[in-house]
Amino acid sequence: MQLSSVDSPVSLEELPIREQFRRVKEAGVFDYFDRIPLRADLDQYLSAMSEFDLPIHTASWFYQLGRDEALLADNLKICKEVGARCHNIMTFKEHADGHVLSNQEIADHYLKTYDLAASYGVEPSFELHVNMWTESFKRVEAVASLVMERGIPFNFTLDYSHVNFKIGNPEEQAVSEVREDVENGTVILDPFEPGSLCERWLEMGIVKWTQLRSVAPNQPKNLWHREADGNFARGIQYPFVKPQPGEWHSDWHAYLLEPSKEAIRKALRYHITHPDSPLRYITTEMINLPDYGLGARYNLLEQNIAAAKFIRRTWEEIKALHKAGLIDAGQKRQPQ
Repeated sequence: MQLSSVDSPVSLEELPIREQFRRVKEAGVFDYFDRIPLRADLDQYLSAMSEFDLPIHTASWFYQLGRDEALLADNLKICKEVGARCHNIMTFKEHADGHVLSNQEIADHYLKTYDLAASYGVEPSFELHVNMWTESFKRVEAVASLVMERGIPFNFTLDYSHVNFKIGNPEEQAVSEVREDVENGTVILDPFEPGSLCERWLEMGIVKWTQLRSVAPNQPKNLWHREADGNFARGIQYPFVKPQPGEWHSDWHAYLLEPSKEAIRKALRYHITHPDSPLRYITTEMINLPDYGLGARYNLLEQNIAAAKFIRRTWEEIKALHKAGLIDAGQKRQPQ
């Protein structure tokens, strides 16, 4: 596994490309950069990658079927050109003509992308993400099964922040079409609980990539950004490090980070206890988009560095416990 950062100060993207690479490299906690360059910027990326010895192993983008097939194909080519091994794909749930994609359409989309990506030496990974088909949580297992029935591995990017912020939030659970399931116990969101979605997806052996963006259960919306309709943006980011006065719009409590931390712990426990674990990539995801940290005044680079240090420290702790025989294949720590 390797660890990457995707963003930085208030926003890495506000800085020249060379400066972006310099800051990520000098942070000293990241192995690579998760970023897909525009074609016009490709030469600058290749130069910065060489100068700072900081590769791009993964790249992420979003697509709408019926509109963005050519963009996806070109981005896969760019992945090859910069040396990225895996392309993280967020696919909107609606086709460009307005209809909601069926599970079979999504599975066919994955299989077609898998074949095209393979021709470039790249793997696709479909991400758990709001506003995409994966926000309907129960569809993940159904689509993964359709793909795997064809003898093809289904690569899944597990960003459990998109589940954790819905804990205790019936409105958001309804958006994911799981409110009744949560109420009757057939869908469990809390990663601390046995049988949670986090645990179920890991046990399917599909998690190629996991991400850490800290969120709080039922956290406030982004009170520092309103959408065009006047409503506050969704709140899918909670500072990983306690913000200074004036840097965050709401109260901050360290214990609310625990579900975010536990999702990473579970992924790492699964990985160390399963020799066939597909997990290869971890990224930190503290970003400044509207539903996340746009308008916030805390330093995103510092937040990402803190998240990366937590992941590295946790991995060392889990390795030590596993060596001592204190973690079994069920991911549970044995009593001492």
